[in-house]
Amino acid sequence: MNSIFNLKGKVALITGGGGVLGSNMAIVLAKQGVITGIVGLTIEEAEATVARVVAVGGEAFAVKSNVLNKEDLEVTRDFVMEKYGRLDILINAAGGNMPGATIGPDQAIYDMQLAHLQKVLDLNIIGTMLPSQVFSEIFAKQKSGIIINISSASAQRPLSRVVGYSASKAAIDNFTKWMSVELAGKYGEGLRVNAIAPGFFIGEQNRALLLSPDGSLTPRGEKIIEHTPMGRFGIPEDLDGVLLFLCSDMSKFVTGIVVHVDGGFAATSI
Repeated sequence: MNSIFNLKGKVALITGGGGVLGSNMAIVLAKQGVITGIVGLTIEEAEATVARVVAVGGEAFAVKSNVLNKEDLEVTRDFVMEKYGRLDILINAAGGNMPGATIGPDQAIYDMQLAHLQKVLDLNIIGTMLPSQVFSEIFAKQKSGIIINISSASAQRPLSRVVGYSASKAAIDNFTKWMSVELAGKYGEGLRVNAIAPGFFIGEQNRALLLSPDGSLTPRGEKIIEHTPMGRFGIPEDLDGVLLFLCSDMSKFVTGIVVHVDGGFAATSI
C-alpha cells in the first residue's frame, strides 16, 4: 500500500486498545500497513480488536498486560522484540474515570472518595508513564520511536465535577513535554513524544452523562455542545488525520506538543 505517511511494516503497540478510541486507532494504523499490537487488561478484550483489524485486511496481535504492572509490561516488551525485532510506535490510550472521583451536582469536594481518586490518577498518569518508561528502552537503543499519549479537553480547561480525571490528564500534558525533552535530548531526534487531546466523544463511560436513553442531550450534554463551535460530539474517525500525522515522518520535527481535536471547545469563551 502506497501512502504519503509511509508507515507500512512498522510495529505499534496500543494500550487500552479495546476501547472506542484505541480500537479505531488500531484499525487506522493497520490500514496503513502497520503491524499493530493490542494491549488489553484481558486477552478477550484485546482479541476483539484484533478481529476487527483482521476483518479490514490488517495484521495485529493481542497481548494481555496491566499498564500498572511493570513486570507485565516488560514481558510484553520482550515478546515484541523476540517476535518482531523492533517497536516503532507506542500509543498510551489506556485511561478512565470513576464515580467516586467525580463531584455530582448535589455533592462537594468533601464527598470525593480517596480510593477512587487514587485509581483514576494511577490509571491515567501512571498508566501512561510506566509503559513509556518500559518501551522507551527499545526506542533508546534503536535511536528511533514515537510515543503518543492521550490527553483530554479537560486537561488545560478543567471541567466541573471531574476533578480526578482533569488533574490526571493535565499531568499527562506535562509528562508529554517532559518526556519529549528527555528522549530527544539524550537519544536523538528520532525519538518523539506528543499527545492528542480529544474533545467530547461518546463512549461507554460517558454516554449516560451526555445522552438520555432516547438519544437526546442531557443538560450536561447541552452545555458541552453549546461550548463546541462545531456543534457536535466527536467520532473516532475525527482523530485519524492527527494520528497518522504524528506517527509518520510528516511530523518528524514535531515533539512535545498536545494537539486538540475538539471541534473548537478549547478556543471557546463566554
